[in-house]
Amino acid sequence: MKKPLIGMLATLLAAGTTALVGVAPAQASSPAAAPAQASAAAAKAVTVNFAGTVALSNCSGSLVRMPNSAATDPALVLSNGHCLESGMPGPGEVVLNQSSSRTFTLLSAAGGRLATLRATKVVYGAMTDTDVSIYQLNTNYASIKSKYGISPLTIADTHPTQGADIRVVSGYWKKVYSCSIDGFAYQLNEADWTFKDSVRYTSGCNVIGGTSGSPVVDTSTGQLVAVNNTINENGESCTLDNPCEVDENGAVTVHQGIGYAQETYGIPACFGPGNRLDLTLSGCTLPRP
Repeated sequence: MKKPLIGMLATLLAAGTTALVGVAPAQASSPAAAPAQASAAAAKAVTVNFAGTVALSNCSGSLVRMPNSAATDPALVLSNGHCLESGMPGPGEVVLNQSSSRTFTLLSAAGGRLATLRATKVVYGAMTDTDVSIYQLNTNYASIKSKYGISPLTIADTHPTQGADIRVVSGYWKKVYSCSIDGFAYQLNEADWTFKDSVRYTSGCNVIGGTSGSPVVDTSTGQLVAVNNTINENGESCTLDNPCEVDENGAVTVHQGIGYAQETYGIPACFGPGNRLDLTLSGCTLPRP
């Protein structure tokens, strides 16, 4: 959870780290296929590219919808809480309906710049139990689709699956990381912050500063299942940029070079009709102020 790009931007640019990695193969075949075909289809995945992603001034993010969002609803952008323009929220701090005019660069499927989108407010932001920021834009999904041909990513409302093939798509670096969900950290401690039930990547997703807020997409569904937020950089335990895992019994484990993301399946339960945030809705577990 590197504070966005502090002290590393020039180094990364000099190292040429913006190269695009490969994306997933095309969609799987019909479930009515013969057994051999079905077996081959199971190994395939939906194509994951930059459509639906955005670049922030210091982080990555994505244009998102809830499973029940309507085309005429105000559009939302998802990133990390530690990417908020107001700074990192402290433990227990929750940002609600804070005015914002922040801009986001909307990307094409190939990663080209399509447009600049603008927020009207930070709907929600926190670094307690999770690490998310949700912005409301001054336009709706239908308008974005009509003007730019881009649809939002859908936030899955079910828990991510261990072993799932995933892509971490950074709009800031225009880079796609490929790996799998290795498992889940009961508790993830980093400096003063504590995250719960975090996604642990396999080693392929060696994320860097600027990838914070990237959508984590399950290639079997194309849906967003988590938001990328941190990696243990040098093997330290529970320090900034070096998260540690704590199990139910309090045992601490460190996985140097392994990245993590925060699950998002609980977010849809907190949004009612019109993409309206309501933390009192049944099933909503996002931390409250």
